[in-house]
Amino acid sequence: MWLFRSVPLILQLLFWYNLALLYPRLSVGVPFGPEFFDFGTMDLITPLTAAALGLALHQAAYAAEISAPRRSPPSRPRCPRTSGCNGEGTPPLVFPATDDTTVIGVETDIAQLVADVLGLELAPENTSWEDLFLAAKSGKYEAVFNNVTVTEERKDIYDFATYRIDQLAWQVAANSPIKKIAEPADIAGLRVSVGAGTNQEKVLLDWDRQNTAAGRKPAEILYYEKYGDVLLALKSGRVQAYFGPNPTLAYNIAVSGDSRLVGTFSGAGPDLQGLIAAMTKKGNGLVGPLQEALATVIENGKYAQVLDRWGLANEAIPKSEINPPGLPRQTP
Repeated sequence: MWLFRSVPLILQLLFWYNLALLYPRLSVGVPFGPEFFDFGTMDLITPLTAAALGLALHQAAYAAEISAPRRSPPSRPRCPRTSGCNGEGTPPLVFPATDDTTVIGVETDIAQLVADVLGLELAPENTSWEDLFLAAKSGKYEAVFNNVTVTEERKDIYDFATYRIDQLAWQVAANSPIKKIAEPADIAGLRVSVGAGTNQEKVLLDWDRQNTAAGRKPAEILYYEKYGDVLLALKSGRVQAYFGPNPTLAYNIAVSGDSRLVGTFSGAGPDLQGLIAAMTKKGNGLVGPLQEALATVIENGKYAQVLDRWGLANEAIPKSEINPPGLPRQTP
């Protein structure tokens, strides 16, 4: 398992595709004895077979890694450390430093404060947004700090300790004719983009359902893996508006100046203030210590210092809560 997880996928694909260079022919038989079958490697491992073999082994090793049971000494608590787990992101939330390896941002700074209070090791990892939830559910990650919004659906699987309000925003190009997006009717017929699997996607899909029910033209929703691709799409006109986290959008506008905001919203919908929280597997006993640590750094002022450093003082909360009301469940 470790071999197929440690070797990059592209190298595995190249290895299987070029196996014939090392072994032109393969045979089945008795070692140092007679051969029963003999065939050309190129006939056995075609380009399609090499791709399927490499991808299957890589994904199987990953599945085995995240599903493997975690063992702890019987006389000690299950959690010997805390992992501040961060997905691929953008400033000021979480993003790669200049070495392109270390992850930095407000999320990692808050994770470090929590780890310091608990006297535990911080082990931040840079992974995809989808894998954050899978790894937390499997127990591979003890805690996730990555701009995760509390939602009622997520509370079925995870526990949450809050540390910031959740504000979303609409971003358009600087020369866009769009002046305001404040309600579902404002996006009818527009080409809009949003991150897949996010709470803002749920809000956007609910808006689109309301438009359809009201007889308005549905929006065309486009998905991009990276925020940089969204910015290019906005600049070229392929996308007319992007719905994302307010801190990221406000930071980008302050730095680049070639786009603007046309509306902000709570991440939990119109009737509830959304909240960002540390996420951990439900029932593992960690949410209490996480909440107490967050309460400590809020009280001693270190929490405010971190938010000030990243320009997010307006998203501070007065106290940390465990599993507060979140984004309501979406109706079919």
